[in-house]
Amino acid sequence: MGRRILAVDDSPATRKIVRITLRSAGYEVIEAEDGQDGLEKAQLGSMSLVLTDQNMPRMDGLTLVRSLRALPEYKTAPILMLTTESSNHMKAQGRAAGATGWMVKPFDPARLLDVINKVLN
Repeated sequence: MGRRILAVDDSPATRKIVRITLRSAGYEVIEAEDGQDGLEKAQLGSMSLVLTDQNMPRMDGLTLVRSLRALPEYKTAPILMLTTESSNHMKAQGRAAGATGWMVKPFDPARLLDVINKVLN
């Protein structure tokens, strides 16, 4: 089985760009529309990596990161924030919650793949 990536974002357009980018590189992509949906899908099967937005309804990205880190199968899994939030304060909160890395939207698809490949290899 190929590597599975969970893409969590409330924007269908962003999920589509992420899906096309990752599938073109051979990744299997599971999509979730907010943090709660992402947490539920993450618990259905192990993901190689989780990519999440910060500002979403029902559950934000930092809450999702903390919730995933509380699960044994996600204690060390890479979790990348992909968000419009760019302040140092938010990035520090992300690190404290357990995020592996932080990328600001809009993103360059080639750069996203570079970061994912580095984190996974």
